[in-house]
Amino acid sequence: MLRTHTCAELKSTDIGKQVTLCGWIANRRDHGKLIFIDIRDRYGLTQVVFIPKESKEAYKIAQDLRNEFVVKLTGLVNKRPGGTINPKLATGEVEVLAQELEILNSSLTPPFEIQEDAEITEEIRLKYRYLDIRRNKVFNNLLLRSNLYKVIRGYLGEKDFIECETPILTKSTPEGARDYLVPSRANPGQFFALPQSPQLFKQILMVAGIEKYYQIAKCFRDEDLRADRQPEFTQLDIEMSFVNEEDIFSLTEGLMKLIFKELKNIDIPTPFTRISYKEAMEKYGCDKPDLRKQLNLDFAFCWVVDFPLFKFNTDEKRWESEHHPFTSPATEDLENLNKAPDKVKSRSYDLVLNGMELGSGSIRIHRQELQEKIFDIIGLQKEEIEKRFGFLLEAFQFGAPPHGGVAFGMDRLLAILAGESSIREVITFPKNSNAFCPLTSAPSDVEDKQLKELGLTARKGGK
Repeated sequence: MLRTHTCAELKSTDIGKQVTLCGWIANRRDHGKLIFIDIRDRYGLTQVVFIPKESKEAYKIAQDLRNEFVVKLTGLVNKRPGGTINPKLATGEVEVLAQELEILNSSLTPPFEIQEDAEITEEIRLKYRYLDIRRNKVFNNLLLRSNLYKVIRGYLGEKDFIECETPILTKSTPEGARDYLVPSRANPGQFFALPQSPQLFKQILMVAGIEKYYQIAKCFRDEDLRADRQPEFTQLDIEMSFVNEEDIFSLTEGLMKLIFKELKNIDIPTPFTRISYKEAMEKYGCDKPDLRKQLNLDFAFCWVVDFPLFKFNTDEKRWESEHHPFTSPATEDLENLNKAPDKVKSRSYDLVLNGMELGSGSIRIHRQELQEKIFDIIGLQKEEIEKRFGFLLEAFQFGAPPHGGVAFGMDRLLAILAGESSIREVITFPKNSNAFCPLTSAPSDVEDKQLKELGLTARKGGK
């Protein structure tokens, strides 16, 4: 390592030690024969003082320092003079008397101050996201994401889950939003799609005998954006074999309780409140009720259950799946499938936190004859079924076990944990509200040569 300590590590017990620090110049103060700097790394700040009598060379170099220069320095740890101790800093009792200084890299003047209270437009923040991340607030949100993943992996690992990756380039099987399509050069005129979720693959993994699967998965949906939506987002995807709803609820509640204890030191009461879709709509006017006030809690979880299996498309005069066509109907409603589809409840469930849908899942259909009946009710023709879902249905013919699962929006959960109103605040490199990346200027034009290789032509302005 180039350094002996981080910039948040030095204490009064280190007085007299020679140390080496590396980091960025947070600020510089020239007092004539004394130059002070605060050196910053991801851990914190340390004050450094340059005095000519200690090191003329280091003092001379320090005169050229500017904010955000990257430096390496060596010096002795001293006790700060009386009245200058800073109790707000972890290193506030000490300072480093510089003996050697090396400028590892210079920096242009940043377009905004790297300070917590700096007023910056979101467009500028996203364009210079690498500078924005140097601010504690943004960095801590990303650290929170990392710590959340550690908790999830530890919890599910202890419960014998297997973390499996599923393809990013896959088949277009529309799931309620527009797919992002990727043209195939090797197969002209044909397209991959980026997954809206790993739904079909995780069900195939159940056929494969994995039994307990999870993945922290990237998902993609080409839909209109808002504070809780991004073109690409992250979800915790879970699927299990030989389970019912109670197993899903118990697993989820244990995980959420652990997350809030580990990351917020808050005890979340369990079991979570359960409310039917019908009651939620009648009492709250929506299927995402905010129960913080029928519970007196800062964080109020609830399960919304007993969703209808179908909804009627008035434009096309046909039934559609409320969630997706692999959701199992409630056992007691099976007799209504043919005569009264509107009365059939599903074995699906949503997890709601503070009025925001955090996750959704269901017990799946695993029997071929029931699956065919559902397809028939929603009007899917044999050719369309084969085209969209043939590979899954073929897998189901080789001994599909009863299974069910759930998926949670990591970005939404993180926004709540961090006290943010937008998920853009907890994503490392987010798109703006127009699905555009100010940092990279993506999406962008590509060369005609690339389009020709793919057998495509570009149409500007939607024409």
